[in-house]
Amino acid sequence: MGSPDFAVPSLEAVARTCELVLAVTQPDKPAGRGRKLMPPAVKEAAQRLGVPVSQPVKVRDGTLAAQLQALAPDVIVVTAYGRILPRAILEVPRHGCINVHASLLPRWRGAAPIQRAVLAGDRETGVAIMQMEEGLDTGPVFRAARTPIAPEETSGELFVRLATLGGDLLAAFLGEFPDVPPPTPQDAALATLAPILRKEEGVVDWTWSSEHVINHVRGMDPWPAAVTGREGVPVKLYRAGPSSLPRPEDARPGEVLAVDRAGLHVACGDGVVRIAEVQAAGAKRMPAQAYAAGKPFNKRGDGFSAPPRSETE
Repeated sequence: MGSPDFAVPSLEAVARTCELVLAVTQPDKPAGRGRKLMPPAVKEAAQRLGVPVSQPVKVRDGTLAAQLQALAPDVIVVTAYGRILPRAILEVPRHGCINVHASLLPRWRGAAPIQRAVLAGDRETGVAIMQMEEGLDTGPVFRAARTPIAPEETSGELFVRLATLGGDLLAAFLGEFPDVPPPTPQDAALATLAPILRKEEGVVDWTWSSEHVINHVRGMDPWPAAVTGREGVPVKLYRAGPSSLPRPEDARPGEVLAVDRAGLHVACGDGVVRIAEVQAAGAKRMPAQAYAAGKPFNKRGDGFSAPPRSETE
């Protein structure tokens, strides 16, 4: 059971190591300017593998539970399915349901563990395989794989790495399952929550420290993207890192201090950040130096400020 790209390596791992009888994924959804119905990545991958696909609209009306019961599965693997499963489904397989979760539980329980880890400036994360319970990612953990987070790595880049790491960890686990050591209960006192991102969270506050701004830009990439404003126009920011420039004592937070091949050097509440790429409203993502060439920062104090209200709602 899974839906986005992140779940595809897990699907492929199950197909390599087990008899995969069904892939359950979310219904096709409209996407793009034409709002054409697009299938989830797991559906496309399952069809390439010749695996039957089910796309239930509801998971609590008993229909899916009955379909799964008829298959009598030994285990159900869940990776980024996008729905909370009821007890009626969790109890169907002989060995229960296991979940591939993109964090080192109990840190970052919830829907956005990858983004929250990057936003918090975590230096390490990983993937955990957990026995599922009715609670939100509260089940005991069978095993985990750790990986460092690079200083300028984005959420999108980390997604790709953890998806592969999760697939590899799952394949090794299923190769031994059910003859594996019992799972270890999580320490609830160490739990942190990772709620789904909201668009308005992308807004940059230039009074933050430079480290906070860098983590914010990294964590919000690719969606919803870190956003600021310039003359009433929203500007999205990408590829942030530390600047080598000192911060003048009288610099305004958001002031662009310099422009060079590395990007825009912007004053924060504490320190200076380097923004390598930007995307103004109605324009393509581009090198920050090219953006500044077309719309220069000429005067002392020129820079960024709060974005339009539409970006904060």
